Amino acid sequence: MAVDMDMNILIVDDYTTMLRIIKNLLKQLGFDNVDEATDGTMALDRIKLKTYGLVISDWNMEPMTGYEFLKQVRASDKAYKTVPFIMVTAESKTDNVIAAKQAGVNNYIVKPFNAETLKSKIAAVLGDF
Repeated sequence: MAVDMDMNILIVDDYTTMLRIIKNLLKQLGFDNVDEATDGTMALDRIKLKTYGLVISDWNMEPMTGYEFLKQVRASDKAYKTVPFIMVTAESKTDNVIAAKQAGVNNYIVKPFNAETLKSKIAAVLGDF
């Protein structure tokens, strides 16, 4: 099945520069429908109002972390609980990777990363494009 390049993507990071970088990388890959949130609480509000084909979220944010956001999404009984979810973090601690996997993350990216890395992580979750 082909990846829908017009799908809505939600990126979540409390660092606006990182939001801009990820948005630009997604644009390079051909994705233009990208929404932003600066923490898990805002992201949870957004995901309740719109259908997303992919969520890319930072781990370390305040007041709600990406990990807490992921757990709330996966614990939901709503349609968005199955949305493909990629966690981004500067830390590559094995415990964090395991915790994220157990919470239902689909893939994991360690900062810094480039368009090629992002594409391979998205392809692993959604299929080749």
